[in-house]
Amino acid sequence: MGAHEAEDRAASLLERRWFAAGRAAAAMGAECDALAQVRDMADDAWRDARSRLLHLEALRDALGEELSAVDERDVGGGFESVQRSAA
Repeated sequence: MGAHEAEDRAASLLERRWFAAGRAAAAMGAECDALAQVRDMADDAWRDARSRLLHLEALRDALGEELSAVDERDVGGGFESVQRSAA
């Protein structure tokens, strides 16, 4: 094999490696784009879920306060009626 033929083979190998690296980079770029879309969707879903959670926690707290008020009223009213019936 002559020097020229060896240079041609080396250049051909280099060119094949360059094209392969380009294809690999394009595939990795597509994967990064897909992952970015998934991340954005997950971020949106998290924000929606967090908003619903905050709403539900506020509702729970408001209902808890209302329940406590009803319990206090029932305990107070029940105690008064027991005192009246004992008198």
